[in-house]
Amino acid sequence: MQANESAPVKAWVFLISLACIWGASFLLMKKGLLAFRPDQVAAIRMASAGFVLLPFILHRLRQVRRHHWPLLFSVGAIGSLIPAFLFAFAQTELPSGVTGVLNTFTPLATLIIGVTLYQQVVRPQQWLGILLGLVGTILLITASATGEFSFNSYGLLIIVATICYGLNLNVIKHKIHDLGALTITGVSLALMAPPSLIYLFVATPVTTQVQDIQFFWSLSAILTLGIVGTAAALILLNTIVKLTDTTFTSSVTYLIPIIALILGVIDGEPFFLQHAIGLCAILMGVWIANKRARKSPTQ
Repeated sequence: MQANESAPVKAWVFLISLACIWGASFLLMKKGLLAFRPDQVAAIRMASAGFVLLPFILHRLRQVRRHHWPLLFSVGAIGSLIPAFLFAFAQTELPSGVTGVLNTFTPLATLIIGVTLYQQVVRPQQWLGILLGLVGTILLITASATGEFSFNSYGLLIIVATICYGLNLNVIKHKIHDLGALTITGVSLALMAPPSLIYLFVATPVTTQVQDIQFFWSLSAILTLGIVGTAAALILLNTIVKLTDTTFTSSVTYLIPIIALILGVIDGEPFFLQHAIGLCAILMGVWIANKRARKSPTQ
């Protein structure tokens, strides 16, 4: 696959579907928070995602060796569990659209961690991309209705979450690249499901919240977030990679924040000029950082 133009129509349909699923996940978190605490939203999300993927990975467990288990546990904790809690708490004070845009910082966080911890070589244009991404992030977490800078510290929770994603992606790349994507994701999430469920029923008053008028609506939103936003999205992602390539698949990064912002505005969230500028800066930064260097005619 040499160019995105040659991708089959089916791949484009799957790509747009994936962007809609992931873009809507931030609004689903917001709806889950109507009846549940942030930690409950995260716990239900993780438990539902882990258990629904279990049938898909049972026959793959024989591929997992003893040395893989600690790494898979860390992938589940750092790459899924901790970010789930961070996102849920952040969205108590951040619009879902802004959260979706801030999540786009993940590729840049991955690059920064690759440089600092794994001695990854970085081209000058990638540093420019990182700088633009940081500028866009600052604009997003300081936006206000008056146009003045008003720092929202909850935005930092999303940045920490993207750093977790970056650490996770580097661990997968450098430590457990011998396992398939579905095995890594499915097993790591399955490892997080039991402790999440135990936490939900032991450490939170979830059984007393059933009478809340928003309970079942919010529960449906969180289950959709866990099952569709994780299990179905993972299947779509792997299908797109098989139909095309990773370059085409990575273009979903540019669609997710747009979907998240559109859904947020439809739901009545404010959208400021500073948000638009921040979005453009982050997307431009990601594009520049991931753009392949052109070869000279002599190469």
